[in-house]
Amino acid sequence: MSSVSLLLLLLLPLLPLVSAQTYRWGPCPTPQVQPNFNLQQYLGRWYEIAKLPASFERGKCIEANYAVRKDGSIQVLNSQFYKDKVRTAEGTAVIHDPREAAKLGVSFSYFTPYGPYWVLTTDYTSLSVVYSCTDILRLFHIEFAWILGRSRFLPPETVSYAKELLMNEGIDLLRMKNTDQTGCKDN
Repeated sequence: MSSVSLLLLLLLPLLPLVSAQTYRWGPCPTPQVQPNFNLQQYLGRWYEIAKLPASFERGKCIEANYAVRKDGSIQVLNSQFYKDKVRTAEGTAVIHDPREAAKLGVSFSYFTPYGPYWVLTTDYTSLSVVYSCTDILRLFHIEFAWILGRSRFLPPETVSYAKELLMNEGIDLLRMKNTDQTGCKDN
Protein backbone atom coordinates (compact mmCIF):
# COMPACT_ATOMS: atom_id res chain seq x y z
CA MET A 1 0.00 0.00 0.00
CA SER A 2 1.44 3.40 -0.97
CA SER A 3 1.89 6.11 1.62
CA VAL A 4 -0.80 8.25 -0.06
CA SER A 5 -3.29 5.35 0.05
CA LEU A 6 -2.48 4.75 3.69
CA LEU A 7 -2.90 8.45 4.47
CA LEU A 8 -6.27 8.54 2.69
CA LEU A 9 -7.36 5.44 4.57
CA LEU A 10 -6.45 7.13 7.85
CA LEU A 11 -8.24 10.36 6.87
CA LEU A 12 -11.41 8.64 5.66
CA PRO A 13 -12.98 8.45 9.14
CA LEU A 14 -12.60 12.24 9.41
CA LEU A 15 -14.80 12.97 6.40
CA PRO A 16 -18.08 13.00 8.37
CA LEU A 17 -16.59 15.78 10.48
CA VAL A 18 -16.23 17.96 7.42
CA SER A 19 -19.45 16.96 5.68
CA ALA A 20 -21.04 20.27 6.63
CA GLN A 21 -18.00 22.11 5.30
CA THR A 22 -16.69 22.66 1.80
CA TYR A 23 -13.61 20.66 1.03
CA ARG A 24 -11.68 20.29 -2.19
CA TRP A 25 -8.64 18.40 -3.40
CA GLY A 26 -5.30 20.18 -3.54
CA PRO A 27 -3.88 23.12 -1.62
CA CYS A 28 -5.75 26.33 -0.81
CA PRO A 29 -6.00 29.03 -3.45
CA THR A 30 -4.27 32.29 -2.54
CA PRO A 31 -6.67 35.08 -3.43
CA GLN A 32 -5.79 38.76 -3.41
CA VAL A 33 -6.94 40.64 -0.30
CA GLN A 34 -8.16 44.18 0.30
CA PRO A 35 -5.22 46.58 -0.06
CA ASN A 36 -4.71 49.14 2.71
CA PHE A 37 -7.26 47.42 4.94
CA ASN A 38 -8.55 49.75 7.67
CA LEU A 39 -9.67 47.79 10.74
CA GLN A 40 -11.30 50.82 12.39
CA GLN A 41 -13.63 51.25 9.42
CA TYR A 42 -14.38 47.50 9.36
CA LEU A 43 -15.49 47.32 13.01
CA GLY A 44 -19.16 47.06 13.80
CA ARG A 45 -22.01 44.82 12.71
CA TRP A 46 -22.02 42.74 9.53
CA TYR A 47 -24.92 40.54 8.42
CA GLU A 48 -24.32 37.28 6.61
CA ILE A 49 -25.87 37.40 3.13
CA ALA A 50 -24.49 34.13 1.72
CA LYS A 51 -21.89 31.51 2.63
CA LEU A 52 -20.26 28.25 1.79
CA PRO A 53 -21.59 25.62 4.26
CA ALA A 54 -20.25 25.78 7.79
CA SER A 55 -21.19 23.34 10.54
CA PHE A 56 -21.11 26.13 13.11
CA GLU A 57 -23.63 28.26 11.17
CA ARG A 58 -26.89 26.40 10.68
CA GLY A 59 -29.39 28.99 11.81
CA LYS A 60 -30.87 32.16 10.40
CA CYS A 61 -30.40 35.86 11.19
CA ILE A 62 -26.63 35.30 11.29
CA GLU A 63 -24.49 38.30 12.08
CA ALA A 64 -21.04 39.20 13.33
CA ASN A 65 -20.02 42.19 15.40
CA TYR A 66 -16.38 43.30 15.60
CA ALA A 67 -15.11 45.60 18.35
CA VAL A 68 -11.82 46.53 19.98
CA ARG A 69 -11.57 45.38 23.60
CA LYS A 70 -10.00 47.49 26.36
CA ASP A 71 -6.81 45.39 26.09
CA GLY A 72 -6.57 46.21 22.36
CA SER A 73 -7.57 42.76 21.09
CA ILE A 74 -10.39 42.41 18.56
CA GLN A 75 -13.63 40.89 19.85
CA VAL A 76 -15.68 38.84 17.39
CA LEU A 77 -19.25 38.23 18.53
CA ASN A 78 -21.25 36.00 16.20
CA SER A 79 -24.93 35.33 16.67
CA GLN A 80 -27.62 33.28 14.96
CA PHE A 81 -31.15 32.15 15.60
CA TYR A 82 -31.14 28.34 15.76
CA LYS A 83 -33.57 25.86 17.27
CA ASP A 84 -35.84 28.58 18.66
CA LYS A 85 -33.17 30.62 20.43
CA VAL A 86 -30.40 33.11 19.82
CA ARG A 87 -27.00 31.47 20.05
CA THR A 88 -23.76 33.40 20.31
CA ALA A 89 -20.08 32.61 20.02
CA GLU A 90 -17.35 34.99 21.13
CA GLY A 91 -13.90 34.87 19.62
CA THR A 92 -10.78 36.91 19.10
CA ALA A 93 -9.31 38.23 15.87
CA VAL A 94 -5.69 39.21 15.33
CA ILE A 95 -3.75 40.86 12.55
CA HIS A 96 -0.62 38.75 12.15
CA ASP A 97 1.22 41.13 9.81
CA PRO A 98 0.34 44.85 9.66
CA ARG A 99 1.65 44.93 6.06
CA GLU A 100 -1.22 42.58 5.15
CA ALA A 101 -3.83 43.77 7.62
CA ALA A 102 -6.69 42.20 5.61
CA LYS A 103 -5.32 38.74 6.48
CA LEU A 104 -6.70 38.29 9.97
CA GLY A 105 -6.75 35.20 12.14
CA VAL A 106 -9.82 34.29 14.21
CA SER A 107 -10.19 31.82 17.07
CA PHE A 108 -13.21 30.93 19.17
CA SER A 109 -11.33 28.90 21.78
CA TYR A 110 -8.08 29.05 23.70
CA PHE A 111 -7.48 25.50 22.51
CA THR A 112 -7.71 26.10 18.77
CA PRO A 113 -5.26 27.91 16.53
CA TYR A 114 -6.24 31.08 14.72
CA GLY A 115 -8.00 30.24 11.47
CA PRO A 116 -7.55 32.48 8.45
CA TYR A 117 -10.11 35.25 7.93
CA TRP A 118 -9.12 37.09 4.78
CA VAL A 119 -11.04 40.17 3.70
CA LEU A 120 -10.89 39.99 -0.10
CA THR A 121 -12.77 43.22 -0.60
CA THR A 122 -14.83 45.69 1.39
CA ASP A 123 -16.18 49.18 0.92
CA TYR A 124 -16.68 49.31 4.72
CA THR A 125 -20.19 50.76 4.36
CA SER A 126 -22.19 48.05 2.59
CA LEU A 127 -20.22 44.96 1.42
CA SER A 128 -17.47 42.64 2.60
CA VAL A 129 -16.26 39.43 0.96
CA VAL A 130 -14.35 37.09 3.28
CA TYR A 131 -12.48 33.86 2.57
CA SER A 132 -10.94 31.25 4.85
CA CYS A 133 -9.03 28.14 3.85
CA THR A 134 -7.05 25.51 5.73
CA ASP A 135 -4.73 23.04 3.99
CA ILE A 136 -4.76 19.44 5.16
CA LEU A 137 -1.32 18.10 4.26
CA ARG A 138 -1.68 19.89 0.89
CA LEU A 139 -3.82 16.91 -0.22
CA PHE A 140 -7.11 18.74 0.28
CA HIS A 141 -8.40 21.87 1.91
CA ILE A 142 -11.42 23.03 3.88
CA GLU A 143 -12.74 26.40 2.84
CA PHE A 144 -15.31 28.94 3.91
CA ALA A 145 -16.50 32.05 2.12
CA TRP A 146 -18.91 34.71 3.25
CA ILE A 147 -20.66 37.60 1.60
CA LEU A 148 -21.47 40.13 4.33
CA GLY A 149 -23.50 43.31 4.32
CA ARG A 150 -24.05 46.21 6.67
CA SER A 151 -27.77 45.58 6.16
CA ARG A 152 -29.63 42.25 6.20
CA PHE A 153 -30.28 42.41 2.45
CA LEU A 154 -28.07 43.52 -0.42
CA PRO A 155 -29.11 44.39 -3.98
CA PRO A 156 -28.82 41.37 -6.32
CA GLU A 157 -26.16 43.11 -8.42
CA THR A 158 -23.98 43.57 -5.31
CA VAL A 159 -24.27 39.87 -4.45
CA SER A 160 -23.47 38.97 -8.08
CA TYR A 161 -20.37 41.19 -7.94
CA ALA A 162 -19.21 39.46 -4.74
CA LYS A 163 -19.75 35.99 -6.21
CA GLU A 164 -17.91 36.92 -9.38
CA LEU A 165 -14.96 38.16 -7.33
CA LEU A 166 -14.79 34.84 -5.45
CA MET A 167 -15.03 32.80 -8.66
CA ASN A 168 -12.31 34.91 -10.32
CA GLU A 169 -10.05 34.00 -7.38
CA GLY A 170 -10.59 30.28 -8.05
CA ILE A 171 -13.14 29.67 -5.31
CA ASP A 172 -15.88 27.18 -6.22
CA LEU A 173 -19.31 28.52 -5.24
CA LEU A 174 -21.35 25.48 -6.22
CA ARG A 175 -22.36 24.93 -2.58
CA MET A 176 -22.86 28.61 -1.66
CA LYS A 177 -26.22 29.24 -0.01
CA ASN A 178 -28.10 32.42 0.82
CA THR A 179 -28.59 33.08 4.53
CA ASP A 180 -32.14 33.54 5.75
CA GLN A 181 -32.40 37.06 7.16
CA THR A 182 -36.20 37.26 7.21
CA GLY A 183 -38.15 37.86 10.42
CA CYS A 184 -35.03 38.81 12.37
CA LYS A 185 -35.10 41.09 15.41
CA ASP A 186 -32.49 43.82 15.58
CA ASN A 187 -30.95 44.63 18.94
